[in-house]
Amino acid sequence: MKERVGFIGLGSMGAGMAANLLEKGWPLTVWVHRSRDAADRLLAAGGIEAASPCKLAAASDIIILCVTGSREVEMLIKGPDGLAAAADEQAAAGKQLLIIDCSTSNPSSTTALAAELATQGLTLIDAPLARTPKEATEGKLDVMVGGPAEAVARARPVLEAFAARIVHTGPTGSGHTMKLLNNFVSMGYSAIYSEALTLGAKAGLKPQVFNSVISGSRMDCGFYQAFFDFVLNRNENAQRFAIVNALKDMTYLASFAQAAGVANPIGAAVRNGFAIAVATGHGEKFVPALSDIVAGLNGVSLVERPTT
Repeated sequence: MKERVGFIGLGSMGAGMAANLLEKGWPLTVWVHRSRDAADRLLAAGGIEAASPCKLAAASDIIILCVTGSREVEMLIKGPDGLAAAADEQAAAGKQLLIIDCSTSNPSSTTALAAELATQGLTLIDAPLARTPKEATEGKLDVMVGGPAEAVARARPVLEAFAARIVHTGPTGSGHTMKLLNNFVSMGYSAIYSEALTLGAKAGLKPQVFNSVISGSRMDCGFYQAFFDFVLNRNENAQRFAIVNALKDMTYLASFAQAAGVANPIGAAVRNGFAIAVATGHGEKFVPALSDIVAGLNGVSLVERPTT
C-alpha cells in the first residue's frame, strides 16, 4: 500500500508535481500555502485538504515542501501548529514522518534543521528541483537529493511520480548545495548574456545578429534557448523564475561561500546584478527580463522599434 503524501506549496512548480502524485495513485493531502486555484483542482480530482500544517502531518507519512526558501520551510515546520507539532502523535502511532524539502533552501539551515528534527523522531531530506513548470506538469523534473540512503530509498518512489532524473548527491544538505551551484551557473549565464547584449546594442549589433552567431555553436544550450525565446520573441513564459528569487539564491550562495571560506568574486558580481534589478523595482519580472533591465540602465533597448 502506498504511503500517504502531504504537500505544501502549490505554486507554478508544486501544482504540477502534486497533480502527478494524485494521478499516479498516491493518497494526497494538501495545505493551502498560497494558491487556492491549484488546491481546488486537486480536491476535485480526489485530493484532501488539511486545516493546518500540523493536521497535514498527522494525516501523512511523507510530506513534500515546495516553497520559496529556508525562512518559509522553518516557519512551516517549527511555527505554531507546524509540522513538528505532530511529532508526538506520529511517534505514538509508531511512525516516522519523512519531510522532503523541494524548495531551494540554504544548506546550513537544512543541516541544522535536520539535526534538530531527528531528536524529535522526524526525518528531513533535501530534494531541490531543476527544469521548469512545464516539466513539473509532464513529470520530467530533475531532482538532487541529499540525505541518508535509507531515507532517499523511501522517498524515491514518491519523487519518481514527478521526476525523470533523480541524483543522490550525498548527505543531508548536499542537494541544496548542488542546487545553489546549478543556479549560480544558470544565473551567471543570465548576467553574461544581458551584459553582452547591452554591449552589442551600444555597438549597433542587434540581438538577432548575436543569436545568429551563438545559436547552434558550442556556446548554445537549452538555457540559452529559453533565455533568447524571451529576448527575440518576447515570450514572457519562456523561463518562469522571478528575479527576486534569483537574488535570494545568489544570497544563499554568498552565505555558503563565506561559511566555507571561499572567495567568490564572480558570484558576488552575479548577485549584485540581480540586486540592482530588484532595487530598481523589477524583482517580480522573470530572469530573462534582466537583459532589458541592464540595457535600459545603459540607455539602450534590445527591442526593435517600428519605424513610422
